[in-house]
Amino acid sequence: MNNNKKIKVFLVDDDIVLLKALQIDFEIQGEYEIKTFNSGEECIANLADSPDVIVLDYHLDGINKDAINGIQTLDKIKAINAKIPVIILSSQDKIEVAVNCMHHKAFDYVVKSETAFLRIHKIITTNYRFQKLENELKWYMDRM
Repeated sequence: MNNNKKIKVFLVDDDIVLLKALQIDFEIQGEYEIKTFNSGEECIANLADSPDVIVLDYHLDGINKDAINGIQTLDKIKAINAKIPVIILSSQDKIEVAVNCMHHKAFDYVVKSETAFLRIHKIITTNYRFQKLENELKWYMDRM
């Protein structure tokens, strides 16, 4: 993928074991710069670091029952910067939940499973390539 720019990914999940596993999986790929957060509040407080994409847990209430949930976090992210793609990661395998996330402007929805990392990686790389092509096209069009 490269040109030596790593894709900056924020991983947000209150499940510390899953969070660490995702972090390791991404870091092994070598094309990502990873920052992890245990809550939506932490993620929002660090948005100035300009992530290229955010992978966000749907619930986020495992550590602190008063923490904002994934949808509330998604809404706040979009209010601050609507262009950041946010992938919702959830154990909820219900179409209603996925549709609700899309109504709140999630970029995609992935169910936690054995293949979740592969799906997230594919979503991110596809989006990255699309954005790169879009930027190149814009560059050429601006010169015409």
